Amino acid sequence: MVYGKSVLLGIMGIGGQEMLLIVLACLLLFGGKKIPELMRGLGRGVREFKRGQEEEPQPDKDSTATERPV
Repeated sequence: MVYGKSVLLGIMGIGGQEMLLIVLACLLLFGGKKIPELMRGLGRGVREFKRGQEEEPQPDKDSTATERPV
């Protein structure tokens, strides 16, 4: 049994014709030159999100400096 894109797309309920329609719509909306820029920005955002999850949370310097004891 081979698991590939067809199984994943079948789970999501998207067939080949629907994928083709989505790709064509994206090309019409954004153009061929803009799509790589959008994907690059999306990749950077995902990478930054993963990096943020791995780092320890740091307290905000601004919020602690402006708070005054009552």
